[in-house]
Amino acid sequence: MSHSIGVDVGGTFTDVVLRGPDGGISVAKCLSTHDDPADGIVTGIVAALGRRDPSLVTRVVHATTLATNAVLERRGVRVAYVTTRGFRSAIPLGRYARVEEDRYDLRFDPPAPPVAAGDCFEVPERVDHRGEVLEPLDEAAVTRVGEEIARRGVTAAAVCLLHSYVNPSHERRVAEILRRVVPTVVISSEVWPELREYERATTTIMSAYVGPVMAGYLRRLTARLAGIGITAPVHVMDSGGGVMSAELAARRAVATIESGPAAGVLAAAASGHPDVVSFDMGGTTAKTCVIRNGEPEITHEFHVGGKGSFGGRRAGTGVPVKIPAIDLAEVGAGGGSIAWVDPAGTLRAGPRSAGSEPGPACYGLGGDEPTVTDANLVLGYLDAASFAAGTMSLSLDLAEKAVDRRLAGPLGVSRAEAAHAVHEIANASMGSAVHVVTVQRGIDPRGFVMVAFGGAGPMHAARVASRFGISTVVVPAHCGVGSAAGLLAGDLSTDRVLSAPGADPVRVFAILAETAAADLNVTLGSPGVSVTRSADVRFTGQAHDLTVRWSDSPAELADRFFARYRQVYGIEQRGPIEVVGYRVRVTQTARHSLVGTAPGAREPGGPPKRPEAHDASGTAEVRRAAYFPELGGYVPVPVLTRAALREVAGPAIVEDAEATIVVPPGWTARLADDMSVILTEGGTP
Repeated sequence: MSHSIGVDVGGTFTDVVLRGPDGGISVAKCLSTHDDPADGIVTGIVAALGRRDPSLVTRVVHATTLATNAVLERRGVRVAYVTTRGFRSAIPLGRYARVEEDRYDLRFDPPAPPVAAGDCFEVPERVDHRGEVLEPLDEAAVTRVGEEIARRGVTAAAVCLLHSYVNPSHERRVAEILRRVVPTVVISSEVWPELREYERATTTIMSAYVGPVMAGYLRRLTARLAGIGITAPVHVMDSGGGVMSAELAARRAVATIESGPAAGVLAAAASGHPDVVSFDMGGTTAKTCVIRNGEPEITHEFHVGGKGSFGGRRAGTGVPVKIPAIDLAEVGAGGGSIAWVDPAGTLRAGPRSAGSEPGPACYGLGGDEPTVTDANLVLGYLDAASFAAGTMSLSLDLAEKAVDRRLAGPLGVSRAEAAHAVHEIANASMGSAVHVVTVQRGIDPRGFVMVAFGGAGPMHAARVASRFGISTVVVPAHCGVGSAAGLLAGDLSTDRVLSAPGADPVRVFAILAETAAADLNVTLGSPGVSVTRSADVRFTGQAHDLTVRWSDSPAELADRFFARYRQVYGIEQRGPIEVVGYRVRVTQTARHSLVGTAPGAREPGGPPKRPEAHDASGTAEVRRAAYFPELGGYVPVPVLTRAALREVAGPAIVEDAEATIVVPPGWTARLADDMSVILTEGGTP
């Protein structure tokens, strides 16, 4: 009789999915509470539980933007940086790229470094790239550094010594000494022992920066859940699509920076289609990712907090973090993105968001700036009475006033034209993210299926897909809470890496696997415990490497590297190779893991599970005026619920409890056996 809960805290809404022992799903959606996210989580869980006994909950899986927000809003703890003598300026100097409007700023000021120059310290010591000690550690100097850090009131320190990935002895001793006076000390050889000092340092700094924040938050959340009778362990989604315990997430908080977006990609991967463009549009941002052969792309370095970085792809923007992360592009285009007219008279939409406080103007919570949601309401795509499963009503009057005053008036156009322009600008912005993960990487998206979810995604998906020749869009059941559903598909897992050129692979993999298993508190070889091995490979003499799945056969490993090289760079090349790093992921299949529990998937050993149907009172006779420029403006269109849908030609609107699907002219929508809505351009597939 056990139940599992997935919780996704977004910038605007907190989504909760409850799965019972029979596979039945209950959902809840409420406004996020930014002062204390636990308030919104508890509200959503209580609503999803209904009259069920909270003690029956045996698993809670959480995706959170806490770490990301702490970096973006500079709300982490103050950190001191300790490194080898002669290298303290590496962090203050940093790496910066001028992007967006900064490219034209003759007085450009680079962003502040993650650690202020005055809080960077160095200690006499030196280890070479083979791990041999060239200069012993000066422990007296370390003691003086620790005393100075404590005197300044700094409570966290990040330690990254030169070449500590190959010989961590000095780094561990520095940590022992500093911990006498500094509460939190994080060392690079434990966080991510890889080549490249700068990236290793910034990853360690970010771990120290957000670790105490994450630890405190998870303690408070666990206590709040216990207060309503839920004593199940809390697990947290990591950036690579795995799930870790709350204790491990507190120690390795840097691994949760892309927690929320990763969960959504898992939901898209569970749709049953091998080649997918995942499209997740929420209230604050939109995220896209490519899934090939059922597996999402994984990157081992991204940048957080950068301008115009499209989710971390552009070097020199933000802080580089070297952890496994699902490779996605993210733009500031969501339902809450604010539309505005710039000084040059150009209409913009985003990246600034109204969030949940005060929210879009139509929420009636004090916001007076028009957003994408306001525009969609004015266009007739949204129903003011049934928004968010009817838990909150929208004000068309407030939306119209905001659009008139801030957009239509200044631009000298009609209200409908202004609202439709906002809708189209949001589509273009999201299209740029799809372009990044497909065309810019040499992928032709025309053979892919777009899987759309998020509260706002299905309203825009068909228009975005058309831009790339994608003719099929799948909108899974419970699409409005897709990320929360995806959480329940993740297994407990953790990653370990070590840069060790020329080392014995058998020995290195064994050490990494044992360390990762200890992180999860599991035993290697036990039922449900698996180990995935990969390696960082490069052509001999090159500076950069690519990660490929490991093979004990040198010839097969080389072939995999050559294939990956061709895929990434578009050229065929062969030659001598070398392995510079080793990676393992240890996974324990959770007892309550939703193998295919994302909407539309199969239960193990059984037929597709049909989710609980929503109210089917909507029929094709219900119509609403909606704006479609190719038809001349507002036209009456059929409005159906998902359960009432069989097949309908656009224009039409399909309303869910958590989302609304817009079927444009030239598209057809039909209901699949698994309750997914299939949109097809030009007719039924």
